[in-house]
Amino acid sequence: MRKTIALAFAAAALAGCGVIPGQQGAGGEERQPETAPAAASEQAAAAETTPAQSAPPQDTKVIATREASTGAGDTYGKARVDITALTRQGRTVSLNWTVTATDGKVNVHSGLGTGALDFTVSGVSLIDPVNAKRYRVARNGTGENAECVCSGTQGQFLEPEESSTLYAVFAAPPADVTKVNIEMPMIGVFTDVPIS
Repeated sequence: MRKTIALAFAAAALAGCGVIPGQQGAGGEERQPETAPAAASEQAAAAETTPAQSAPPQDTKVIATREASTGAGDTYGKARVDITALTRQGRTVSLNWTVTATDGKVNVHSGLGTGALDFTVSGVSLIDPVNAKRYRVARNGTGENAECVCSGTQGQFLEPEESSTLYAVFAAPPADVTKVNIEMPMIGVFTDVPIS
């Protein structure tokens, strides 16, 4: 009897932490306040891979674009961001995009991360408006030393007409979700971007 109670307690504790696959909290998603009924399915953990410094070559067809004024410190400019791919691959989604400076100087160096010393694109997220969830960039492990499965940006200060091609990997939304919003620090939100 004690063994059964101990096993039930351990299973409940693991489920609450997201350690058991398919439970809330696994895979980088973050539940948002509900404004519409949420789907019952939860997502599995994102694949563990090593981050690279630049995106692999992709088809350059633009599926969404946005222009924005950017700036921090003494680095001000205008940028155009072209989303070139949002591809479902099993339990993950890969996002590829290009940032092009159109005027002034654009700080890609720390402008797309989660803090001043984050020289990656880990601040980018996918938003599933149907299920009211935010998907953060996947990590290659747990704890404070886990790195994002995304592009590094250290030293990237773009002058006019210079570009940087970037990528990030996320846990995939449910299969019935065919469009998501993409939120990028300093750029803004792209709405209804199709997942292929």
